[in-house]
Amino acid sequence: MPTALESPWWAPARHADRRPALLLRNRITSAVRAHFAARDFVEAETACLQVSPGNEAHLSAFATEAVGADGSRAPLYLHTSPEFACKKLLAAGEPRLFSLARVFRNRERGPLHHPEFTMLEWYRAGEAYGTLMQDCADLLRLAADVAGAARFTWRGRAADPFAEPERLSLAEAFDRHAGIDLLATVSPSGETDRDGLAAAVARVGLRVAADDSWADLFSRVLVAKVEPELGLGRPTILCEYPISEAALARPSPADPRVAERFELYCCGVELANAFGELTDPDEQRRRFAAEMAVKQAVYGETYPVDEDFLSALAAMPEASGSALGFDRLVMLAVGARRIEDVLWTPVAG
Repeated sequence: MPTALESPWWAPARHADRRPALLLRNRITSAVRAHFAARDFVEAETACLQVSPGNEAHLSAFATEAVGADGSRAPLYLHTSPEFACKKLLAAGEPRLFSLARVFRNRERGPLHHPEFTMLEWYRAGEAYGTLMQDCADLLRLAADVAGAARFTWRGRAADPFAEPERLSLAEAFDRHAGIDLLATVSPSGETDRDGLAAAVARVGLRVAADDSWADLFSRVLVAKVEPELGLGRPTILCEYPISEAALARPSPADPRVAERFELYCCGVELANAFGELTDPDEQRRRFAAEMAVKQAVYGETYPVDEDFLSALAAMPEASGSALGFDRLVMLAVGARRIEDVLWTPVAG
């Protein structure tokens, strides 16, 4: 939000400065809808209010409640993603769908984060998750073409959105950018070796605390050493995440230590997160429980499990899906400094 020296977003002069980027946002939105319609996707409007906002340990939701005519009260949450609703639609029989959803995440605000933002999610039933890599490359080119941008830039980093993305596994990225053999600390069953990773992290000069988990250390290396080097010159698809870092993805048939998950980066900015979707409700319940145990330990709270979602998962076909931060894509395409520059009405600070 505005600093002490800035006028509010609605001040006429400031709005006039922002308006060209906002109009480009509208044009990109229209082009994205046409892009998916041309490929036989249907657009789904998903409910924002859900019984569970999602069960990832480090996502924080906005809580509310529904009050019945008789005064009864039931807890509800603003969703952090339309994922659960979209997967229920896959179970209902929709073969290809997308959603431009308003989503809500607490504890998040900064140049790349906003408490309310737009998530572009799309799903392909019966199609390999590698297809989503091409989808992501196509969307980068589409946004650049609409905005008339030959290059994307952010904070001194640049990338060609029309270039074929680099494909890099997490193991390759940790070796190249941090000198760490990541998969040496992951067993074939998916169990992780915290002490082994801690020793490797200490050797490369990063902090290791006594209470750091394997996941804490993984994230520290990813943020400090790997992510700043991704999507430079051309986009990067970072793939084959360790199974413990992919709570909603199925294991890779080539290596049980990793999952069918990738993220798309451009100019060091994470844009998309994609999965070959897990369809085993028992395994999904186990993973949700593990995530909520971490959440309880770190934040002192948990979120309920959407039992209706687990029931739908049992009926859902094999599918692949991706979530892309639409505001970040627009930000890069129009050359904005921060997400709030491409939001028509930013949330009050």
